[in-house]
Amino acid sequence: MAVRRIVANLHAAEPRAAQAFYGDLLGLDILMDHGWILTFGTGGTMTPQLGVASEGGAGTPVPLLSIEVDNVDELYDRVKAARLEIVYDLADEPWGVRRFFVRDPFGNIVNILEHRA
Repeated sequence: MAVRRIVANLHAAEPRAAQAFYGDLLGLDILMDHGWILTFGTGGTMTPQLGVASEGGAGTPVPLLSIEVDNVDELYDRVKAARLEIVYDLADEPWGVRRFFVRDPFGNIVNILEHRA
């Protein structure tokens, strides 16, 4: 037996409200739409991962999701322009990531990060 993927399922009274944040802002495609559930993603292959944490690092709250992007500064500027709530400001962390936390439309804290070389 092998784990093939891990899917995060966020509760939302109105799943369509996710389109502006997860679709438009983050550029994810709708892979499945049953009305009561929208699954966002990309065509790429990912390794299954699950984080279990007592804190979010640097004394921050544990984010519900962590999303790695290829240009965190560009997305940070877009999030600021959209006037979304920044929960933890853009920072270079000693463990090699540049990241910030933003609140999604459903109140969840999302860690947006880029690994640095």
